[in-house]
Amino acid sequence: MSVTSPVIKTPPISRDDRRESNLTINDNDLVNHDEVVVILDAGSQYSKVIDRRVRELNVASEIHPFDINLKELFKVKSGLGSTIKGIIISGGPESVYSDKAPKYDSSLFEMGVPVLGICYGMQLMNYVFGGKVEKNHQREDGVHDITILKTNNNQPSDLFHGLEEKETVLLTHGDSVTKVADGFHAICVSEDGIISGIENSDKHLYGVQFHPEVDLSVNGKRVLSNFLVRICKCKADFTLDDREQQAIKYIRETVKDSKVLVLVSGGVDSTVCAALISKALGPQNVYALHIDNGFMRKDESSKVEKALGVLGLHLIVVDASETFYNATTTIRGHLTKILKETTNPEEKRKIIGDTFMKVAEQEVRKLGLDPNQVYLAQGTLRPDLIESSSKSVSGVADVIKTHHNDTELVRLLRETGRVVEPLKDYHKDEVRELGKMLGLPDDLVWRQPFPGPGLAIRILCTEEPYLKDYDYTHQVIQYLVCGNQDTTLPKETQDKINAQLKEMKCTRPATLRPYLFPVQTVGVQGDGRTYSYLVGLYSTEPLTSSSQVDWPSVFSLARTIPKMCHNINRIVYIFPSPTNAKVSDQPLDSVKSITVTHLTKESIAQLQLADTIVNEKLLEYNLVKKISQVPVVLFPVGFGIQGNRSIGIRTFITNDFMTGVPAYPGKDIPFQCIDECVDLIYKNVNNISRVLMDISSKPPATTEVE
Repeated sequence: MSVTSPVIKTPPISRDDRRESNLTINDNDLVNHDEVVVILDAGSQYSKVIDRRVRELNVASEIHPFDINLKELFKVKSGLGSTIKGIIISGGPESVYSDKAPKYDSSLFEMGVPVLGICYGMQLMNYVFGGKVEKNHQREDGVHDITILKTNNNQPSDLFHGLEEKETVLLTHGDSVTKVADGFHAICVSEDGIISGIENSDKHLYGVQFHPEVDLSVNGKRVLSNFLVRICKCKADFTLDDREQQAIKYIRETVKDSKVLVLVSGGVDSTVCAALISKALGPQNVYALHIDNGFMRKDESSKVEKALGVLGLHLIVVDASETFYNATTTIRGHLTKILKETTNPEEKRKIIGDTFMKVAEQEVRKLGLDPNQVYLAQGTLRPDLIESSSKSVSGVADVIKTHHNDTELVRLLRETGRVVEPLKDYHKDEVRELGKMLGLPDDLVWRQPFPGPGLAIRILCTEEPYLKDYDYTHQVIQYLVCGNQDTTLPKETQDKINAQLKEMKCTRPATLRPYLFPVQTVGVQGDGRTYSYLVGLYSTEPLTSSSQVDWPSVFSLARTIPKMCHNINRIVYIFPSPTNAKVSDQPLDSVKSITVTHLTKESIAQLQLADTIVNEKLLEYNLVKKISQVPVVLFPVGFGIQGNRSIGIRTFITNDFMTGVPAYPGKDIPFQCIDECVDLIYKNVNNISRVLMDISSKPPATTEVE
């Protein structure tokens, strides 16, 4: 099938925080086990998800920079009594023919062990052996079906042992293999006939264009298991108990006889971190510090103080809200605005992260301790480091968002060796399992995740509307959703849209209309960061319940729009206002205005109240375990009503917290729960024009809007 060009294309934001890979083999990066699989990071957002999946399959793994000296690594591991059984190459945002393509050891495919290349890894493998890789006219972004092919002996590849002929996977790439290298053959293809997998079984080299490591690839875990057990012949005897003991050993060898200050937010990550350090060192050597930055949920700090009492630690609670509101930091030699006047999402995150460090140091001095003799402990997880492009993970991945626990100041502290992060190799679900093993109660282990910067990154701040290519993008979206006959779009563009809609099997619902928000949100597309438009969908019918919404069409469009318009990374559904149920009576599609929004006490109070309403309903409907994360967001859009804003609710389901899907109304979340949340927000939160439901997958949208 022929592939058509996307309607709108914008490249990801340029990388502004690249670091050279560290070729030094650090003992702290090595796993003490007799069998290990090595993961080479080519810059993927999912590298650590690969690591997590491998360990989930009870195989020990180590993640290393792409350009590490492999012969030296094999030699070091052998000297420690460990055998490297295989190599996995991650995906990455670059092209194999680009000047920015990551460097690698030339002996990569000659180490005598099986190699699995994922996405960029597959393209590199094909390219190195003389195949052809080219930029495609259309990206493949999102969940697609692939067809598994039979090999010469009329059997599928060992990689796909036990799988069906059709499998559902996550594809996210712009380059494609257009000619398979000599000695290799295709083992699967996408719906569009694009090569999605290759192998050279004689050389034990395998490649897949999709991401088997993420939840969105339905049987991806089975693919990895086949590689590890059938192809690499791993014993699969590495357990979570082994990892806990390694973490305790790491804490004791790092800290020795010093004191530790643990930053605790009350979330599961920092709580498990505190419990683990307390077990390793004894509670008498641990100080727990909770800093209220002014962006907490309503009454959150008092709840944290009560919840953490179960650990028996010396807990210090500090109200530093005014300090944070007026804080600044230096980024690349320039002083930022104060936080309450800042609109740039990356600056907000960096100011908050650096201020946490400064307040923590002040509290250490108040305790009469020497900051140079105290270790700082954080519940940092691997996704935090991946999205921040921390060089402790990779340094070659795109910066998606700087986490508060991985700012430049934190990185400087790491370089002094005084930061302890025992969970840096874990993902959220693994932390919860560890918390259970440590004896923590369910109400702590299953708390809804809450980011360190708090509501500060759930208030989308802006001083002016974002209008780059707005009118043209608006026309494209109108035609895509409605098929307007009076459009001024060129016929060639209309034909492309119609052809792509047909190819994607997406129809135009008669009762849905789009609204292009004049603001940007953060997304991740093709392993790169985007800062792009979001689109709202609303019904022209006078609906009185979420059960009346045409959700199949809404979700179909939510999947289709970002694939066709690459300057859009997020889709929301707009609920009607109870004062005017028929949304079409208001000119939503012509409003380009925003309400100037900063981190003021007024905007914080608006969001705190809406957030409380939603979280109380989640508890009432027993949805806390079922729905992984529910960010409630304040949008600076009043739909033409000056001074008003809107509230967004993102009901997100994930296991790995790197990819995921929105909760489906009526299936994952009851219609009644949605209706009650919407109604209570409209009735109780002042100056709110609309309530929105974020229905975006990740990718292309991130979990948080900033």
